[in-house]
Parts: sequence; structure tokens; C-alpha cells
Amino acid sequence: MAQELAFVLLNPYTLSKSRTGGVVGRLISRTGLNLVAARLFGPSAELAEQYAALVEQDERADGRTECVLADYVRRRYGPDARSGRRRRVLLLLFEGENAVASLYQAVGPLHHNFGSARTVRDVYGDYVLDDEGRLQYLEPGVLSAPDRESTARALQLWGAYSPADGGVLDTAWDVDGSEACEQTLVLIKPDNFYFPSARPGSILDSFSGSGLRIIGAKIHRMSIAEAEEFYGPVREVLQRKLRDRVLDLAADALERDLEMPLASPVREAVADLLAPLYGDHQFYQIIRFMTGRWLPDCSAVDRAAPGLERCLALIYAGPNAVEIIRNILGPTDPSKALPGSVRKEFGRDVMVNAAHASDSPENARREIGIIRVGEDTLPSWIDKHYPHKKKE
Repeated sequence: MAQELAFVLLNPYTLSKSRTGGVVGRLISRTGLNLVAARLFGPSAELAEQYAALVEQDERADGRTECVLADYVRRRYGPDARSGRRRRVLLLLFEGENAVASLYQAVGPLHHNFGSARTVRDVYGDYVLDDEGRLQYLEPGVLSAPDRESTARALQLWGAYSPADGGVLDTAWDVDGSEACEQTLVLIKPDNFYFPSARPGSILDSFSGSGLRIIGAKIHRMSIAEAEEFYGPVREVLQRKLRDRVLDLAADALERDLEMPLASPVREAVADLLAPLYGDHQFYQIIRFMTGRWLPDCSAVDRAAPGLERCLALIYAGPNAVEIIRNILGPTDPSKALPGSVRKEFGRDVMVNAAHASDSPENARREIGIIRVGEDTLPSWIDKHYPHKKKE
């Protein structure tokens, strides 16, 4: 079966209630699809109205559900009426076989149901009726599309508005705009995407109690050039920190095989020779983990090309954001992390430790610039699956 591209929109209420992780985890684990792109939007009034009109076109059965959803989009997707500030909407793209139907089924219908938790809307949506069967309250949690045709129309619309309405939304209506507000970068690392699972969502869910807001999102395939710049400060640290380990291992091996003790100056000379080489080797291991490529074997073209592995890059914003996220994440070595921390729960070792977070506001700015979280990656995916038809 051919690969399809499908989408889900996480509504402003879902994002404000920090339900992102739960939704993402369910969507990935219950569909087996690959999360290939993510972009945060602050829909303009024009985008909200045009999308509402598309939703109305997707009438099913008697059309009641879609008319209700169109009304919801008009009321909840555009800028806040009082402040004029944009609301946050997160667009996620999923690729895989039968993606449109699989994702729509995982999202679930709107209905009055207290006895199920099978779908995203069963858990995160509300559809409240009065005693006469009239709708009193609606929160669908997420929005999607029922078929390829409506998916194509919706994605072409959101893609057209993506340059103007998408990106990093540091002035969204529910984001702290004070001088105390910090930004920090989080990377959900490649090991969480080796196969479809709830792990990425579970890690995001760990950050949900922070009180911080996601103001930028991107699925990123780190190039070797980016990885060298991103992890460059680590290279010298590795050489320095690993020197004692190199000294012990190399000297012990030589003494054992040569059956003779090595004088202190010789041991130091061995460490001076091998420590930089061993540090570089460990640095190359980090690069390969993040990019899927071995740096010494790569040409200049390979170094600039997008990597073979993917991570989810997020910008969190709020007062004291750097320290809050680092505390939730835990120390680099998972064996030293406290129970309940992200790295204790999901990390394996100092490299495969589930996620990265900036260690200072200055480094956050540097790292966000390298990853280019605001970059628009939607067009290539939309054009691949739903290209605009050329006029005759």
C-alpha cells in the first residue's frame, strides 16, 4: 500500500492545558505512523475562517458534526478577541500506509461517551449534551480530516499560511510576556523514534506540569555540520574528562601485556597521546547517534546534508524555564538521576539519555539558532503527497 500523509491539529485549549504529550503518545503508539513534521501556528482571523469553511465542506451524514466543528474553529482558532494576541495551534504531520484513515480513527468521533478511552477524543475531548439532547459544551481536543481529498485541501491551506502564521510564537496570548520569561531548547532524541511508540509523548508529558509553554516545534534531522557546531563545546570537555580513564585503561593493558611496570612519565606520555584520540572517538559516537553518520567517513556534501535520524525540537518559554526543564530532565548520567526524572525513566547512558535541554539562556539562544526551530519544513512534505494541480 502506498504511503500517505495525514495531519492532526492540537487545539489551543489542548496546548494551554499541557495535554500535548498524552495526545502525541496515543497518536503514534495507536497508529504506528511516523511523525515527520511539526509546526506551531498562531492562526490569523483569515486562516481560521478559511479553515472553518473547509471543515463545513467535509459534511458527513447529516452534516451536524462538521457544522459544529466549523463553528468551534471560528470561535477558538482566531486571535483572542480582547487582546488581539494569537492562539497557539500545533500542526503534526504523520506518514505511513493508510495514514489518513488510521489517524482519523485514532482521533475518534465526537460523541457523548463516558465509558471508553480508546480514542484521543474519548480522553481529551468533551461533548456535553443537556437533558433534551442539545449540545451544551464542545471541546474536540484535536482536529483532523476524514479522507485524502479533505486532507489535501486542509494541508494546502495551512501550507499557504505557514510562512506568515507559523513559526516561533513568543507573543501568543497564553505565553508570559514579562522580562522574566526565558526560552530553552529541548530535543527529544533519536532513540525515541527508532520505532513508533508512546515514548516521545510520555517524555513530553513529564514536562507538562512545568507551567511552561511550547512556543516552537520542529521535527529535525541534524546534519553533521550542525552536530559539530551544536556539540562543539563538548569535544574538549570529553578529552579532559576522559584522560584519567584513558590513562588507567591504556597503562594497565600495556603493563599486563608487556609484563613490566611503566614509569610515571611513560604513563603520562601515553595518556597525552591517547586522550585526544579517545575523546574524539567518543565525540564521533555522539555525532553518529544524532545524525546516523560517521563523521570521519563523510564528504563535504554529506556533512551538510540532513541526517538519517530525527529528533523533535521544542522551545519552552516561561520564567526560569532553563532550570525548570533541567530539573525535570535530570542529570546527564541516568544512573545518577532521581526517580521520576525523564532520564531515570527513559535514559540508558550518558549519550542515549532520552532528551537534551539547554543549560543556560545563552546556550539556548545558540542552540535554537543552530536547529532553526522556526524553519518551515511543511512545504516539502505537502508537495510530495498533495502537489497543487497545474492549470490547463
